[in-house]
Amino acid sequence: MSNFLNKNKNLKKVIVNDKMQKNYHYFLSEKPGKNFSPDFKPELSPKEMLELGVFGGKYMTDCQDEFPASWFKKAKLSPKKSDKSLNYFKVTASQPLSVWKAKGWIYKHDPRGWFQWYCRYFMGRRIKEEDNRQIKRWRQMKRHIMQVKKNCRRGDINCRPRQRQALLHWAYDSRQY
Repeated sequence: MSNFLNKNKNLKKVIVNDKMQKNYHYFLSEKPGKNFSPDFKPELSPKEMLELGVFGGKYMTDCQDEFPASWFKKAKLSPKKSDKSLNYFKVTASQPLSVWKAKGWIYKHDPRGWFQWYCRYFMGRRIKEEDNRQIKRWRQMKRHIMQVKKNCRRGDINCRPRQRQALLHWAYDSRQY
């Protein structure tokens, strides 16, 4: 990324100071919501995900300055602790950050994991190797769509709620399957 940045000094610089990152910065090389990799077609934007209810509302409570205020106007957030009642399907479908770290799912630039990567990618940050890794992980979630479709009547959102909530966490709109 550094070679790219040296050649393009007109990029917007984002400076992050939150509980998990101090004086961290990155650059935006694309317009928000545009120029995604051709094999990455999320069904939900970060704003839509936050409004539906993901991660027990805890995920984005201390880093709102980094993203558009519009993302948080109707977001279901819980500043103190995760609250499964804020999730769309009212179930817990996340593993603790300690598990993510142990499995090597955390990239040093995105200590909150996939959703933080997606929010930054959506805003226009590009890091080729990490983008490829995260998009590959996103595509692997499609197996859960197939399980929902195989085992549930279409539109029966009470069928497999944990799996459906997990799909929401990965920007798949599981309400439609």
